[in-house]
Amino acid sequence: MKTITITIALVLLTFGTNLSAQRHSSSNEYGNTLNLGLGIGGYSGYYGYYGNSLPVLNVNYEFGVAKNFTLAPFISFYSYSDPNYRAYVTPIGVKGTYYLDQLLHAGSDWDFYVAGSLGADLVTTTWDANYYGDRSYYRAVDPLYLDFHLGTEYHISKKVGLFLDLSTGVSTVGIAIH
Repeated sequence: MKTITITIALVLLTFGTNLSAQRHSSSNEYGNTLNLGLGIGGYSGYYGYYGNSLPVLNVNYEFGVAKNFTLAPFISFYSYSDPNYRAYVTPIGVKGTYYLDQLLHAGSDWDFYVAGSLGADLVTTTWDANYYGDRSYYRAVDPLYLDFHLGTEYHISKKVGLFLDLSTGVSTVGIAIH
């Protein structure tokens, strides 16, 4: 399962890198950005079985596809457990972002955006050897999900920014490397 997750992540990142290299950079000021974020939440309701929001690591690579619009293949990681099992959840997908800077007349130090992400969860569960109950009780959760985002980035320099991404799934804070 880990091999499949890593392979899919590499394909998505390679796809994103190849597409961004094919675009003429002067036609779009957004994109070509590696975003590394830490957050709380969870995807597809899996964290609801744990009863709390969970820490999540999120990585995406953003590339420009149109004026003020980017796509970002992403991969996230989180896990949770109870006395009977431990679940490792790896959401993968793509996030589409529309930048509102021109509409809001934002200064060059700030970016404001709305976004949506579509993805699927890859879940691996390990059970305690002494557990004899129903090992499929949470599998009714649909692994596909759609989240909505509202966010901002403050540019510390031309190459580095700090972002806040509020989401219906996982809200994150992190660093953007341009």
